[in-house]
Amino acid sequence: MTTHFIKLTEPTSNLVEVFNRWENDSTLIPLTRPNRNQSELELRYKLTLNELTKRLENHHIYLIYLDDQLIGEMNYMVDPIHLYKKEQGTAWIGITIGESEGRGKGIGYAAIQYLEDQIKKQGLKRVELGVFEFNKQAQKLYEKLGYKKIGSIDSFTFWQDKMWTDIRMEKYI
Repeated sequence: MTTHFIKLTEPTSNLVEVFNRWENDSTLIPLTRPNRNQSELELRYKLTLNELTKRLENHHIYLIYLDDQLIGEMNYMVDPIHLYKKEQGTAWIGITIGESEGRGKGIGYAAIQYLEDQIKKQGLKRVELGVFEFNKQAQKLYEKLGYKKIGSIDSFTFWQDKMWTDIRMEKYI
């Protein structure tokens, strides 16, 4: 079992299909995107090749492979407007392990470490992320990697008939 990461430079229509499958997976939606209510939670999106190509203008995207199978993606943006702590030179990260066979095997841990190395190579010193309060597994992962809570945003996302807080975390690398 080997994990490796490849920077996305030229999206393909096959990749768009995979991203759309993950984006519209009802088990992943509550974990990967904020929703204001039940109808937003039920919305499905169709990413196009053009939109994914455009996303590369402000996202550094890396594909996560387990052996030869694409199982997830991770990305970072530099100084996005939604940072909790507006500190210049900050990378905002996100990760999705889209395939169930990639979960619970330490791949997320290795992936975030790899992403941090790429961020360091770009000369950035700080990483920030948001994790929904009900996602205890992700919180444990980030804490294990040295991320510290810096704040929270109440009533940020809807899931299981109620609103949940978004926990913001940071790490200096």
